[in-house]
Amino acid sequence: MLKLMGSRKVLCNGVTRRDLLHIGGIEALGLGLTGGTSPAAGTGTLPHKTRGPARACIFLFLFGSPPQHETFDPKPDAPTEIQGEMGAIDTALPGLQIGEGLPQTARIADRLTVVRSMTHAYPIHCCAYVMSGMPNYSIPLETAPRAPEHWPFLGSVVDFLDARRTGEMAPAVHRNIGLPWQFCSRGSSPNQAGPYGAFLGSGYDPFWTDFAGTGTVIVPPLNAEQQTERVQDPHAGIEIGARLQLAQGCHLPEDVPSRRFDARISLLQQFDALRLRLHRPETLQGYATHQQRALSLVGSSRIRDAVDVGHEPLRLRERYGMTLFGQSCLAARRLVEAGARFVTVFWDPVGPHGASVWDTHSNHFPRLRNYLLPVFDQSYSALIGDLDDRGLLDETLVICTSEHGRTPKIDSGPIGAARHHWSRAYSSVFAGGGMARGRVVGKTDAIGGDVADTPISPKDMQATVYQLLGYAESETIPDQQGRPHPIAGDGHARPELLA
Repeated sequence: MLKLMGSRKVLCNGVTRRDLLHIGGIEALGLGLTGGTSPAAGTGTLPHKTRGPARACIFLFLFGSPPQHETFDPKPDAPTEIQGEMGAIDTALPGLQIGEGLPQTARIADRLTVVRSMTHAYPIHCCAYVMSGMPNYSIPLETAPRAPEHWPFLGSVVDFLDARRTGEMAPAVHRNIGLPWQFCSRGSSPNQAGPYGAFLGSGYDPFWTDFAGTGTVIVPPLNAEQQTERVQDPHAGIEIGARLQLAQGCHLPEDVPSRRFDARISLLQQFDALRLRLHRPETLQGYATHQQRALSLVGSSRIRDAVDVGHEPLRLRERYGMTLFGQSCLAARRLVEAGARFVTVFWDPVGPHGASVWDTHSNHFPRLRNYLLPVFDQSYSALIGDLDDRGLLDETLVICTSEHGRTPKIDSGPIGAARHHWSRAYSSVFAGGGMARGRVVGKTDAIGGDVADTPISPKDMQATVYQLLGYAESETIPDQQGRPHPIAGDGHARPELLA
């Protein structure tokens, strides 16, 4: 017998049972009900019992790929056609120089692990390759995010493994959160592959936030054809009232108080109990899991409060920079404090493809000087400094990487010069959560074109991240046929990076 809590009028208005099933657009939030793998699925692998030094991870992904020469691997003694117009500066770590466009980062370099020897075989926008354990990549896969060849994103794997280890399917704060919006949804190429649940199912996609506001700064154009376009990119500047928020549908309607919402949940649970009597329980397991996650997002205010950086003092917000990237980094710190496990901040396209990313096939130096480097320098240094000031850096792993690097030789033909795609050698920078403080790992040749010592692949980076979060590289995850796959592909955790 169904027990109807509250008055009949209450039950006939507000949130319906269908609203509960579809609230917020479950698929768009990364809570799709189709496909997927349950953490209870047998793989022959026992949950890893010990936790690593990192309680949480903040993953910064600079889409389009920064140049190693103007960032963390300058070559000041190389010819001008290699080093270019920008020089190198000393840092707080004796013997380390970085690009002159990163003066604030230079002051915190003694807290970082700088890796100059990242390398792989794919000089294309292989976001999914560097974010997952998948063994091979191709250009067609770049714009096929749901292709069966894809493997799950780092944050999706952590979400799955944590659920398997703890048995908690719907934590108060979602474990895998993406900022500032669904990946590549604001640019002209909305189908970029990368941060998705892949064979674990769309229920393990990140929970995406959204951004309400507009850009206040017209960024330097990407190329000559774009000279007439005025792209107001929020990554370069936003108004103080602009904000990150939960996606539309993650809030209760104004006329549905929490009491009424609880009544709907009770009714829904009773319907589902009847369904269990008519169907095999295992057929409803995935449905129940995603339903729990959806309801927890609507009924909880912790994520909503965490992404609202307006709770922070204005002085701190300005320290991070009144830019979308800066405020997203601040929100990531707040989410980690609120209990999130894996938070990703994407520096992501806005408007014409490439208008707001690091893919400098032309106008290379004006974009670096007047836009990209100053924003990154302020926000990144503020995030590391703020975490350290709060005593959170030792337990919060901060990873900053991209798809690849850029060519050692400058192309002087395009307006503002150019560096093109280059994956044989590039740089990434890590901090906290068990990473070494004040260490440079690997080196490149005299022109920054090839790795000369200690090559590290994106899979090695992933294996190291998993280890610091408490999972050995021998852990496996099951695909939809139940076949086990190593969480970091052929990667191995690298002791050179660790404290």
